[in-house]
Amino acid sequence: MILERFKVPEKDQVLVSEAALRRTVTQIFEKLGVSPEDSAEAADVLTMTDLRGVETHGVSNMLRAYVRDYKAGKLDPRPGWKVVRESPGTAVIDAERRLGVIVGPKGMRLAMDKARRVGIGVVTVFNSGHFGAIGHYAMQAAQEDMVGVCFTGAGLSVVPTFATKPLLGTNPIALAAPARHEAPMLFDAATSAIAGNKIRLAMRVGSPLLPGWVTDKEGTPIMEEKPVFDREEIFQAPLGGTREQGSHKGYGFALMAEVLSTLLAGALPTMLVPGSGSKNHFAAYHIEAFTDLEQFKTTMDEMLKTLRTAKPMAGQERVLYPGLSEAEEVLHRRAHGIPLHKEVLQWFAECTSEMGLAPLAQ
Repeated sequence: MILERFKVPEKDQVLVSEAALRRTVTQIFEKLGVSPEDSAEAADVLTMTDLRGVETHGVSNMLRAYVRDYKAGKLDPRPGWKVVRESPGTAVIDAERRLGVIVGPKGMRLAMDKARRVGIGVVTVFNSGHFGAIGHYAMQAAQEDMVGVCFTGAGLSVVPTFATKPLLGTNPIALAAPARHEAPMLFDAATSAIAGNKIRLAMRVGSPLLPGWVTDKEGTPIMEEKPVFDREEIFQAPLGGTREQGSHKGYGFALMAEVLSTLLAGALPTMLVPGSGSKNHFAAYHIEAFTDLEQFKTTMDEMLKTLRTAKPMAGQERVLYPGLSEAEEVLHRRAHGIPLHKEVLQWFAECTSEMGLAPLAQ
């Protein structure tokens, strides 16, 4: 769930319905040459991300980047991918420059199919465009009574502890697990101190970055709160920010994601081949291969309820667990609309006009 400082200010909000957003995003992808089926798939990933309140990876930040990459020929709009290695429980996919939010759902579905047969399914993907919020794919598994896990290796924006230049991406990790009555657990976080898209969002809403989130151009963590006006002025710090606060842990998590997503796909890290695209790891655990499903859900309920009802510290209303606020946000936004920044609506108006589409309904 996004921090308050990154939410669209109320004065700048325009509320849009889920149906209207899905329709327009689907039409934009179709105009770019993407098949109707794949366009709907991509629109689902982006719209669900916005419904969950993860604006950093929804339409506001990402759709314009995807449109730009398709127009520049960096992405192939045609359906397809190539299986380069496969076993009963695993597969390696060359996405052949397909967009990650289209490949991602298919990759997790293949992992789930394998998990149903042999207990665990793992699919790695390389040579892909951006995957968006990878928690979406982990949730695919949770919704099918499995545990879903995802890792991503991509980009060069994060400075390893004690280094002077970026050698890693924000390399997120996600895990989702089902419960019976409680909202599913959904953890999805970058291994950097702040997700890269949050920096763009902070620039849009005028929110300063907190100490330890980013570094200067020599890799030294910036330890005072400051706004960012130029993305090129800074690098990103690992989770923890400084060595004293545990940046070596964020650095290690990022390397873990790199090994599981990049090296297990037989690909090279971006630090060795800049511009080599995103790499991803999709894993599905078929719960019934490990334990009784109903027992698992009962225990999940008991654990999550214990966390949710724990006594909060002074000044806080309640204790959350990963996925609770996202589930609540989906219900709220489906009922009241998805808040988009008025600048995003302006981009939609320009994009749909240029493509000869009806404007996004408000």
